[in-house]
Amino acid sequence: MTAPYKLASVLLQYPTAALFEGLDQLDAAASDTAPKASREAFERFLGWLRATPSGEVAQHYVETFDLRRRCALYLTYYRYGDTRKRGMAMLAFKTAYRVAGFQPSDEDLPDYLPLVLDFAALTPAGEKLLRRHRADLELLRKALRGAGTPYADLVEAVCAGLPRLTRRDLALVRHAWEKGPPDEEVGLEPFAPPEYLDGTGAGGRR
Repeated sequence: MTAPYKLASVLLQYPTAALFEGLDQLDAAASDTAPKASREAFERFLGWLRATPSGEVAQHYVETFDLRRRCALYLTYYRYGDTRKRGMAMLAFKTAYRVAGFQPSDEDLPDYLPLVLDFAALTPAGEKLLRRHRADLELLRKALRGAGTPYADLVEAVCAGLPRLTRRDLALVRHAWEKGPPDEEVGLEPFAPPEYLDGTGAGGRR
């Protein structure tokens, strides 16, 4: 059995023709995923993917992740928005990549969730990042579930393999959920391991 990280990374990216052509392989990967809750969440999502025309899936993806601030696929965005605090928070991602031997590039921001999931699939340091940002994952899960999108199942698949929220996490989630992402805008320098760390992942969309 395998962890859900790589599969979640693939499915959380923009749905290309190659994604639909590889549904049989994705089904096989989902069937080998642990824990059971992750496997079931992937099966629900893949069932929706098979039953929905590719054009509708693509439109739904854009409406979900590009047009909803609360559903952005960037782990520090919900709490910090485009603020200086977010820039500081992302330094931890950049540092983690470098310490693990990956040279950050300017292809995407380092907190882009599919990128972090690829990192977690390659090294325990990546899973540590996910654990550290467990509250941020919960904020994204809540936002996606509130939006009524099947993509919530993918974040639930990831969360199912991570520790439960601590009291501190729950307090942070309540506070951030009430306020939503801050509005202050500043320039942010994008960092990410080249070619999605190992050359197998697709690039981000922002």
